[in-house]
Amino acid sequence: MDKVTCIAFLLYHSSKSQDIREKAIQLLNGDVSIRDLKRNTAIQAQLILAESALRKNKIDKHHVQKFAEEFLLLEV
Repeated sequence: MDKVTCIAFLLYHSSKSQDIREKAIQLLNGDVSIRDLKRNTAIQAQLILAESALRKNKIDKHHVQKFAEEFLLLEV
């Protein structure tokens, strides 16, 4: 899995806040960038924690794949 997908997964599962979950899905679909999220003070702390967890490799790739399959929007 790529870095953005993993961070989106970690963000989505880091909070029950609907706003953060929506931002995670937007990140997954490319509607918003990591740089944009770093400017948003409401999500900044969760983003730092997600990046830290990714660096420590504490992520189950199978769960990330299921998350991407569920929320990734494909346009044909």
